[in-house]
Amino acid sequence: MAKVIIAEKPSVAKNIAEALNIKTRKDGYFEGENYLVTWAFGHLLQLYDAKDYDESMKGWEFSKFPFIPKEFKYKIKSDSLNRNITDKGAEKQLSIIKSLIDRENVDGIISATDFDREGQVIADELFIYFHEEKPVYRLLLNEWTPDEVKKGMEALKPNKEMKSLQDAGIGRQWADWVIGINLTSVATLRYKFEDVKMLNIGRVLLPTLKIIYDRDMEIENFVATTYYKLSATFKTKANEEYEGLYYENDSEKFEEKSYLSNIGKLLQGQRAEIVDKQTEKKREYPPYLFNLSNLQGHVTSKFKGWTSDKVLKVAQSLYEKKFITYPRTASIVLEESLEDRTRKVLESLKKGLPYENQIKFAKTKRVFDNSKVESHSAIVPTYIKPSNLSADEAIVYNAVKNRFIMQFMPIAEFEETKITAKVYEENIKGVFVSKGKVQIVEGWRVVEKIETKDTILPLVMEKEVVDIVGNKVNTVTKKPPKNHTEKTLLRVMETCGKSLGKEENNDDDENSSEDNLEETSEELMKSILSGFSIGTPATRAETIKKLKDIGYITTKGKNLTCTALGRTMVEMFPVRDLFDLEYTGKLEKTLSDIEKGTVEKDTFIKHICDFTSKSVEIIKKDTSMLSKIKIELSPGTVSVGNCPICGNPVVEGEKSFGCSNWKNGCKFTIWKNDKYIESYGKKVTKEMVEILLKNGKVGFRNLRSKKGNTFAAYFRYEKNEETGYLSWKMEFI
Repeated sequence: MAKVIIAEKPSVAKNIAEALNIKTRKDGYFEGENYLVTWAFGHLLQLYDAKDYDESMKGWEFSKFPFIPKEFKYKIKSDSLNRNITDKGAEKQLSIIKSLIDRENVDGIISATDFDREGQVIADELFIYFHEEKPVYRLLLNEWTPDEVKKGMEALKPNKEMKSLQDAGIGRQWADWVIGINLTSVATLRYKFEDVKMLNIGRVLLPTLKIIYDRDMEIENFVATTYYKLSATFKTKANEEYEGLYYENDSEKFEEKSYLSNIGKLLQGQRAEIVDKQTEKKREYPPYLFNLSNLQGHVTSKFKGWTSDKVLKVAQSLYEKKFITYPRTASIVLEESLEDRTRKVLESLKKGLPYENQIKFAKTKRVFDNSKVESHSAIVPTYIKPSNLSADEAIVYNAVKNRFIMQFMPIAEFEETKITAKVYEENIKGVFVSKGKVQIVEGWRVVEKIETKDTILPLVMEKEVVDIVGNKVNTVTKKPPKNHTEKTLLRVMETCGKSLGKEENNDDDENSSEDNLEETSEELMKSILSGFSIGTPATRAETIKKLKDIGYITTKGKNLTCTALGRTMVEMFPVRDLFDLEYTGKLEKTLSDIEKGTVEKDTFIKHICDFTSKSVEIIKKDTSMLSKIKIELSPGTVSVGNCPICGNPVVEGEKSFGCSNWKNGCKFTIWKNDKYIESYGKKVTKEMVEILLKNGKVGFRNLRSKKGNTFAAYFRYEKNEETGYLSWKMEFI
C-alpha cells in the first residue's frame, strides 16, 4: 500500500521526493513505491463569493447587507486576471490530487504543508472539499533538509491532533471574509471618492493605517523646543585634548543661553581638577536570533530598495531551497531539542572563516529556551551550504548566517569611563562630565565588522589638573519624531505598540530610534509570544504592501506616510474599533488562543458576525464623509444655501428643496408640502429655506395651534443621530 504526500508548493514536493529517493516525476506528482508526492500552489480553493450563495448579490445594494452565510463553502480559486472564471491550473492540480488519493492502493494521506495556520488550512480545506474519509497524517517540519524530512516521516501525527490549528486558520479565514465582504461593500456604497472605485476595509489594514496616521499627526503637531549646552575643551599634560559637558544639578540642559555664555567667559584662562574618575567593565551580548519581523526590519533599514514583502519572498525561497529554516516565525530563540542539529550546522558553517577559532558552541538560555518558542524556532541556517545565490538571496542568507554565528562568538567587552572635572571659581557652580568607551574584546562584532562610534578618552588620574583651551555654547532643538519606516512599523504591529519607550528619544544628540530596535526585552517577548499583535509574521508584509497598493499610504525613501485618502479614512470612518490597536490585538490574541485550544472557534465567529452586523448599520447611517465630496452645480442651477450635513449646495426641485449631493447618500430634503409645517397653517417657501440654511433656524409669527391659538416660534430642522432621519424641532419665542 502507498500514501499520498501533499506539499504546499512544487519546490517543497521536490525536496521531499529527493529525501525519500523518489526519482520518477509525472504530470503534477512524483511516483515512488510507497509514496506519491504531489503539491498545491498555495491555496487551490477559496471561499465562495457572496454571489455564489445568492445570485442577487451580484449587484451591491444597501438592503442586502449585512450578508453572513449560514454555512461557509469552498470552490476552486478564481483566475487571477479574470475573477469570473476558474483558475485552470488549480482545477487541473486539484483533479490530479483527487485521482491520486482515490487510487485503490492508497490507504492514507500525509499533509506536508507548512507548519502554521495558513499551511494547515491549505491542506485541510482540500479534505473538507473532497469529503475525505481516508486517514490523514501530519508531517511537521521546520526545514526541508533530507535529514529532517526522514526524521519527520518517522514521527507523523494524526491530522486530527491539529484541530486547534485548523480552527484558528479557518476562523481567521472566515472572520476576514465576513468583515471584508460586508464592510468593504457597504463603505464603497456609502462613500464616493473621485478616482476611487472601491474602499478596502479590513481587520488588519485599518489599525496598521492608524499607526502611520498617528505618527504623521505627532510630526505635524510637534512644537519645537530649544535648550542650550556648554561644552569645554580640556588639554592634559601630555597635550591630549578631550571634551566635557557642563552639568548643574545633574542636568546638562539650560533654558538661558546668556547664563552659559557668562560661564564661558569665566572659563577663559582657567584650569580644572579631575575630581572623580569611574571606570567600569561592561559586557555586550549579540542581538538575538532573527524572527521574521526583526529580519525584515534589519534588511529594509540596511539596504536600499528593500521592502518587508521582498524580504519575506526571498526568505521563503531560501527556505524552499533548504538553506534556512522556516521564516514565518515570531520566536527569537531555538527549542532546546535542537542542540545537536545546531552544533552540526555551526561546525559546517564556521569552516574557512577568518575568525573560525573564536567560534565555540555553547548551550545558553539566550539561544535555547523552550519557554520562549511559539510553534517555530528562530530563523537559522541549515547544514547545507548554499551555492549560486542571487544577489538578493545572498543579502538575506548572510544576515541570517551572521546573526547565527554571532551567538557562538566571544561576548564583546568594553571599558566605560566617566571623568568629572571641577573649576574652582565661585560663580561656576557645576562640573564638567566626559564619557567614553574603549573596546577591549571585539567578540561577535567582528562578524559584521560593526564599528563603535564611541568617544575615546585620554588617560588622566584623580587630582590631576588640566587646562581649559576652549568652550562653546551649543543650541539644541528637540526634533519631532521620525516617520515610520517598515522596520519601526513592523515592531509596533508585532507588539501592538507595547514596550517601545526607546523610540521616543528625538534630541539631535540622541541615537536614532531605529538603531535601538534590534534588542528585545523580556516584556516585549512575552507580548509577542502571547499572540497580542496586529496580524501574524506571515501577513504583516502583505498588509503594508496592500496599504500602498490601494492608496492609503505612500513611501518617500524608507519613510511611510498617509495619503489624503488614508487620512480621510482614519478621520471619518465611523467603525472606530477597527482603528483600535487594543481591540485588534485582542482579536489576534483570540486566534492564538484558539490555536492553543483554550477558546472555541464558534465563539470567535459569533463575535465577528455580531460586530460586523453592528458595523454595517453604523456605516449605513453615517454622513460624516459626505462633506469630503464637493458638488459643482450645472450652469443655470441656483443654490438656495449650503446643506447643514455635507456643505454642498441645496437646490429647488419640483416637489422639494434637496441637497445636490443626494446621489452619494446625503438625505437632506425639505418637502414643499411638508405636513408638519402645514399643520401650523404655514407653507414651505424658497425664502423660508434660505433663512433656515443661513441661520440654522427660521422664525414664524401667527402660527396656529390645534386649539386655534396663535403664537410665534423658531423652527429647526435637525438630524436624529440614532435613526439618521431629519425632523422639525420647535422653540417658542
